[in-house]
Amino acid sequence: MVETLRVGFIGLGSMGTAMAMNLAKTRPLTVWNRSVEKTVPLKQAGARVADSLDELFASADIVILMLADDQAIDLVLDRSGPRFMTRIQNHVIVHMGTTSPHYSLQLEREISAAGGSYVEAPVSGSRKPAEAGQLIAMLAGEPSAIAALEPCLESMCKTSIVCGDVPKALLMKLAVNTFLLATVTGLAEAIHFAKQSELDLDQLVEVLAAGQIASDISRLKAPKLVARDFSAHAAITDVLKNGRLISEAARQNGIASPLLDICRDLYEETSALGHGKLDMIAVVQAIEARTAAKHRPT
Repeated sequence: MVETLRVGFIGLGSMGTAMAMNLAKTRPLTVWNRSVEKTVPLKQAGARVADSLDELFASADIVILMLADDQAIDLVLDRSGPRFMTRIQNHVIVHMGTTSPHYSLQLEREISAAGGSYVEAPVSGSRKPAEAGQLIAMLAGEPSAIAALEPCLESMCKTSIVCGDVPKALLMKLAVNTFLLATVTGLAEAIHFAKQSELDLDQLVEVLAAGQIASDISRLKAPKLVARDFSAHAAITDVLKNGRLISEAARQNGIASPLLDICRDLYEETSALGHGKLDMIAVVQAIEARTAAKHRPT
């Protein structure tokens, strides 16, 4: 039965820890992380901590990966090494991070050839929704593997949407992030415009919240922008990585992405200013820098 499948979780960053904590509340869970200290909260929550990757794979049927990039995934799976077959065979490997769609498609083919099953399951949401179990999962892969995973998703996500074959889930995630980047960048520019025009920023927040363009993201981010609270829910570095992935996928498929490209450039500038660890709303500082440059004596 699906409910009896053993679950392992690898990758305890800010998102991964929140997701694993919710998962540990509903079922037995084994975790592993390169930085051992990050496993302590999970152990306190009742999860078992594996001493090694081999131990985790041996004790799990479903292995969830919430890792930063393709290099980290390849290392954990020992993709070019002798342990790849052992770690993959008869396992459902679940990729919940964000990588290029092309990488995910190649990974699915290798996992299938090695006797495993693969589910692409990127999520939409940042740290706060992750902590609340309110993420949106986009799924692609074998129907039987998705069915095996779905009970695990119930504690981490409020909604799961099956998008088709790999890499449709990651392509869907990139489409969602295109809208996210444009929305938050537009909000930052609106508040910058209002500030430069000496408007009451609290009134602007009130108007935005009362109008038809209001959303959960604007209600969360607008007050943070006014207060210049740049504590990270989704860091500039991570958002920039997603912007680059979208641009790459667009170029590969001959898709115009003019607005995304402008936003990506602003996040590049924000990172270059040294704000990579701040929340994505810190993109306003790149906009501010452009305004300052216009007023600088030549």
